[in-house]
Amino acid sequence: MMDKKIKVAVIGATGAVGQVFMWMLSDHPWFELSYVTASAARVGQKYGATAHWVMPFEMPESIKDIEVKEFNLPEMTKAGVRIVFSALPAAVAREAEPQLRAEGFYVFSNAAAMRYDSDVPILIPETNLEQLDLIREQGYPQTGFCVTNANCVTTGLAMALAPLRKYGIKTITINSYQSVSGAGYPGLSSFDITDNCIPYIGGEEEKIEKEVKKILSIDPDVYAYTVRVPVMFGHLETVWLDLEKDVEPEDIIRDWAEFREASDLPSSPEQPVVYSDAPTFPQPKYAFWGNPKGMVVYTGRLKKKNGKIGFVLLVNNIVKGAAGGSIQNAEAFVSRYGIR
Repeated sequence: MMDKKIKVAVIGATGAVGQVFMWMLSDHPWFELSYVTASAARVGQKYGATAHWVMPFEMPESIKDIEVKEFNLPEMTKAGVRIVFSALPAAVAREAEPQLRAEGFYVFSNAAAMRYDSDVPILIPETNLEQLDLIREQGYPQTGFCVTNANCVTTGLAMALAPLRKYGIKTITINSYQSVSGAGYPGLSSFDITDNCIPYIGGEEEKIEKEVKKILSIDPDVYAYTVRVPVMFGHLETVWLDLEKDVEPEDIIRDWAEFREASDLPSSPEQPVVYSDAPTFPQPKYAFWGNPKGMVVYTGRLKKKNGKIGFVLLVNNIVKGAAGGSIQNAEAFVSRYGIR
């Protein structure tokens, strides 16, 4: 697709989401990992020595000797960086990401800091690729821009709902059972989560209610509860829908099987939503299944009761729901606009 790879940076590279960026970019066909930042205490250290690796597989050899550098925009420019992937905490991102955009960088962020700005897309390429054109309202191509991915729960929900929009979604009732990796690293105290579930995650329910409407361009009533559970990776969600049209479960299974949007991107699965009728499917232990790993949304336990449609879904919260989603967004931009 291109003569040479596009140089990219990862800022906030040592946290859980940052580690997924590093892993997925270590052998990416379009992007070259050229600049890596983390907290000031880590500057000058080798990535392999300073990152507390929490992924369920070995750290790629190619990233172990990358030097962690300071957050320095002129140095990033000198390194030839065009695209910046942000794994920063929201409070830090709110200051850093507008600076990057003003300097002409193309920012693809996992942070919520700019997610609700009217000219910033909350992008999931399979569901709302047309919203990528909002970058023109930020000044592109004369300036840089910021594109965000959705909240991790919303990502899985939007993927499952996208092919069902044609039936008219009137209400969504969702309960999520969210893994501890969603709280970041070091995250929750083991005293709080071991042998326990916590039925409150600050701001999460409001994000789901707001984001699913913006992403899918729908306006249903949304009823959400979010629960933190003692699982390492993967968010499980139970969903009930009220639809305007009368739909049978076999219609929805067919819609998921035929859903093929954005499948031409390197980080997109050939089939992005996969259903199984096995009675205990899906489970968080399957979070890294699929090709690419962690990018497939799994659905199961589909049923119809009193006119409502119910199902269970699983999304990998730090891959498809976070870093992998941001990388896929950058791929969608390159595919749609190229690099100027």
